[in-house]
Amino acid sequence: MFSRLREDIASIIERDPAARSAWEVLTCYPGLHAIVLHRVAHWCWLRGLKWLGRFISYIARMLTGIEIHPGATIGRRVFIDHGFGVVIGETAEVGDECTIYQGVTLGGTSLSKGAKRHPTLGRGAIIGAGAKILGGFTVGEGAKVGSNAVVVKEVPAGATAVGNPAHIVQRENQKSREAVVARMFEAYGVTPNGDDPLSSAIHGLVNHAAAQEQQITTIIAILRNAGLRCETLPEMDKFDPEQLNKLVE
Repeated sequence: MFSRLREDIASIIERDPAARSAWEVLTCYPGLHAIVLHRVAHWCWLRGLKWLGRFISYIARMLTGIEIHPGATIGRRVFIDHGFGVVIGETAEVGDECTIYQGVTLGGTSLSKGAKRHPTLGRGAIIGAGAKILGGFTVGEGAKVGSNAVVVKEVPAGATAVGNPAHIVQRENQKSREAVVARMFEAYGVTPNGDDPLSSAIHGLVNHAAAQEQQITTIIAILRNAGLRCETLPEMDKFDPEQLNKLVE
C-alpha cells in the first residue's frame, strides 16, 4: 500500500508543475485522497462488503468532491487533477498513468445491471476538464479528450477528440516515455498544430469558391472583350473569403 502511495505521489510531481513537494501532494491533493480511499472501497466491494464500499466512497465524495463507484477499476499512477465534480461509474476502467481533470464524467447509457455500461480508458489517456465520456466503449491508449467534449463512441489510440459530439482532430504515434511526458500537460485538449479536419475542409471549400469566382469574373471579362454578349446577373453581396475563414478558425 505504501509503495503504491509513493508511486502515486511521484507520478503527480512528474506531471504537475504546481506540485512542490511530496508532503504538499500528500496533504493538499484531493485527487490522491480520492484514489487512496477508492482502493479501500474497492477492496471491500470485491469481498462482498457492498454497503461498506459504498459508504467509504460516499465519505470520499464528501471530503474530495470526487465520486468514484467502488466497483470501478482504477489503475496505477492515475492522476485526478483538481478533481472537483469528477464522476466515475461502476463498470468504468481507468488504465495506468491516465490523467483526469475536473468535471469529467465517465458515465453509462444503459440501465442493464451487470452489463459493461461505462467507458474504459487505455493507458496514458488524458481527459480534459468537463469532458463527458458516455457508454461502454474504449478510449485508446495515449488518447486525449479535449475540455467539454462529449464522447459517445470509441476514440482510437493516440488520437485527440474534441467537440460535441466529439470528433477526431489528430492522431499521434508516440512510443517513447519522453514523448509521453512531453505532451502530458496537453490535458485540456489544446494540441499544438492540431488542425481540426472539419475546419480545414471548410477553409478549403471557401478558398475553392473564391478561386472559382475569380475565374468566372476573368472569363466574363474575356468574353465581353471579344464582343460576346453576357447576361448580367442580379447584383449580390460581395463574397469575402477572408471574413468567412475567420468565422471557422
